[in-house]
Amino acid sequence: MVTGGAGFLGRHIVEELVVRGVRREDISVPRSDTDDLRLIENCERAVKGVDAVIHTAGITGNTEFHKNHPAQIFYDNMVMGVELMEAARKAGVNKFVTIGSATEYPDNAPLPFREESLWSGSFESIHAPYTIAKKMLLVMAQAYRKQYGFNAVHLLLTNMYGPGDKLDGMVIPMLIKKVYDAKQKGEKSIEVWGTGRPTRDFIFVKDAAAGVVSVLEKYDGAEPVNIGSGWEISIRELAELIVRIMDFKGELRFDTSRPDGQPRRMLDTSRAEREFGFRAVTDFETGLRATIKSFGFEL
Repeated sequence: MVTGGAGFLGRHIVEELVVRGVRREDISVPRSDTDDLRLIENCERAVKGVDAVIHTAGITGNTEFHKNHPAQIFYDNMVMGVELMEAARKAGVNKFVTIGSATEYPDNAPLPFREESLWSGSFESIHAPYTIAKKMLLVMAQAYRKQYGFNAVHLLLTNMYGPGDKLDGMVIPMLIKKVYDAKQKGEKSIEVWGTGRPTRDFIFVKDAAAGVVSVLEKYDGAEPVNIGSGWEISIRELAELIVRIMDFKGELRFDTSRPDGQPRRMLDTSRAEREFGFRAVTDFETGLRATIKSFGFEL
């Protein structure tokens, strides 16, 4: 079962499973309009007869969304994960993979972020409700493993981009849309939120999906695992690259009244490579071009 299997990451995981030989009819994808996984009875029904769960469903968005919806983000993510894992444990599911986030790392964690640094300090306040909800699924997974012998694995995914994302989603599709709109309207500049100084580790969604499925196949450890590119780029450099690829001649203007979020974010991916042979393979500019084309924008 892939929760969120119709979403951005989830649909690529489904496709990756099919590529690796799983029959599509053997993959269950609960839908939010009929299977509210915040309710234990729905979780219990969903996991009946299921061998493994990949839990990608969640409530998230850009920094502005996190700023304006902290209670919804905390409640929905926390309750959904807790109820689903408990239902899976009681139903005898063989493996449960939770999708966490690189935002679980403290602001002051040394770069690149290593899994051993996960509890080394506090984290950025705007994303705290999401971060804590996700981090508690790691605590739950390790507790269930210790008491029940339940095979639950927690992944720490970095920022994803690629085909299937929403134009009003995270930073990359937002910047692509701004550049496209500015070109269509003949505008001379685009506005970028924040100072442009923060850095991020971006992973192409198809690479992320391959990493998750590799975990399902090969990793049964108690410790969390980073899934990222192991490479960082500043928001300013990212915006300049998108502008170049899309041939926009205007100016970048940075709105410093908007929050930057975590100052830097880059994952150490050596555990993933060592434990199950995963390494992101998509060149960043190649991935960006594929992403832009997937929105129907000509280059």
